[in-house]
Amino acid sequence: MTTADLDPDRARAFAERMLGTLNESFLAMLISIGHQTGLFDAMAALPPSSSHEIARAAGLDERYVREWLGGMVTGGIASYDPAAGTYALPAEHAASLTSGAGAANLATQMLWVACMGEVEQAVVDAFRRGGGVPYAAYQRFHGIMSRVNGQTFDETLVQRTLLLVPGLIERLERGVDVLDVGCGSGHAVNLMARAFPESRFTGYDFSPEGIEAGRAEAAAWGLANTRFAVQDAAELDESDAYHLITSFDAIHDQARPRTVLRRIAQALRPDGHYLMVEPRASSRLEENLDHPLGPFFYAISTMHCMTVSLALAGEGLGTVWGEQKARELLREAGFAEPELHAIEGDIVNSYYVARLA
Repeated sequence: MTTADLDPDRARAFAERMLGTLNESFLAMLISIGHQTGLFDAMAALPPSSSHEIARAAGLDERYVREWLGGMVTGGIASYDPAAGTYALPAEHAASLTSGAGAANLATQMLWVACMGEVEQAVVDAFRRGGGVPYAAYQRFHGIMSRVNGQTFDETLVQRTLLLVPGLIERLERGVDVLDVGCGSGHAVNLMARAFPESRFTGYDFSPEGIEAGRAEAAAWGLANTRFAVQDAAELDESDAYHLITSFDAIHDQARPRTVLRRIAQALRPDGHYLMVEPRASSRLEENLDHPLGPFFYAISTMHCMTVSLALAGEGLGTVWGEQKARELLREAGFAEPELHAIEGDIVNSYYVARLA
């Protein structure tokens, strides 16, 4: 195709889109900084204020705050009154950017942009040589994942997610054994343990840092019904041990997901349930064209989920392994056809409730 064959309007529109992408990408980094420094919370609590007043409220250097505010204003996040020299964060914007927004705080998700940028060159190298980038290369991943998941767990885990399993709340209140596979920092385990003191909760993860964080939180909360251990899920060797096994956004990262699911099935009691939470998507690209998080899912998969599995010579399922593949692997592991659920307002996750076949 020559330049003469180009549709000029289409070319111009695409160039404008690329400029928008450039601006939005860097705006995402500024939003990440605003989240980490508490600037959004400070602005939400202030009337229209000068950069000096905002910096003082947040305990930050004014020159940096002023430059950051320039990005917020030109990016349409904050408003500016040039006559008064004051900046304001509209309440409608604060609803998606402050700690008070809970799970709706999208500023937390912006942390991924810089986090993935830290390993970009390693991923580029993996494109050329194959293999993957090991989990250890992601210095901030564990902390960000804990923060992102924590927002959701606090609002929905006990109040909504566990209700998806028939009769589960009553059983938890009476006292059962629960395992969370790939528990990360253990926050979900501790939330459940605090809500259901008669039940016994175990958290397994291959990250020593995550396990220590779970233990520390359990100790701070005075919990006596939790147990945490460093454990490769593919090496789990327990039988008929748990009434409920959960995994939250953990299976698609595994090097050997089929083995992990078989081990989970083995560890589940005959009358037990497996609750698997995974990214909501189709296994077919053509069915993800209108997915509201499509580019994000494929990018986070390329930059983390797929590559950490490939680094261990694993299957490399990736973030967008999708419903069809998830059902296939669950059946292969010995589960009956799972029930698939969604929680209103959660566009990220699908909730699979499975029992043994």
